[in-house]
Amino acid sequence: MKRSDRLYALMQRLKDGRLHTAEAMAQDLGVSVRTIYRDMDTLAASGVPVEGARGAGYTAQAMVTLPPLNLTQTELEALHVALAAVGAAEDETLSAAARALADKIDAVLPEDTGAPAARFGFATYPFDKAAQGFRHMPAFRKAIRAGQKLRLRIEGQDKGHTVRPLQLDYWGRIWTCVVWDETDDAFATFRMDRVTELTPLPGLFVEEAGKRLKDFQALRS
Repeated sequence: MKRSDRLYALMQRLKDGRLHTAEAMAQDLGVSVRTIYRDMDTLAASGVPVEGARGAGYTAQAMVTLPPLNLTQTELEALHVALAAVGAAEDETLSAAARALADKIDAVLPEDTGAPAARFGFATYPFDKAAQGFRHMPAFRKAIRAGQKLRLRIEGQDKGHTVRPLQLDYWGRIWTCVVWDETDDAFATFRMDRVTELTPLPGLFVEEAGKRLKDFQALRS
């Protein structure tokens, strides 16, 4: 398993809000406890709101709050996309301003640890390519509203996936999509930066028991 995939798997596990020991995670992923300790340090440096300590276990908070503002997922997406886009601009003045704004946001994020590498919109390795997924997010969001099926191709996979898009989700500086995967007949969660192709299909779908977002959420509770 690639390190980035292992870190993503750890993020998904921590997302349930429960306490997970390094020993249990190491056993499940087939790595050493020391590796898990290093991974937790990397996730914290990348902005994932990890809480805990070596020997005690780890958990993470899912809420993203900017006191005194509570951001919706759409508002957070807009802010993240804007900072990432302007920060990569050739205009040095605008780029510097975007990074300065990111620093100011970091100063009030509840998960801020004071680490200079943990910057909103400019995530550290291994999620520095997360902005690649932004190009597909408007089409994905439109498909959710319309109930339109999509055909996805995922980096590193030979087959494509015909899916029912259910939700966009933000977690630890990366975006993921929740779908009902008709190809595998199961729920699936894909990282948006791993989506290489997204094609809207002519077929629409209606909600069916066992294939809805609330069914996915019930499985995780």
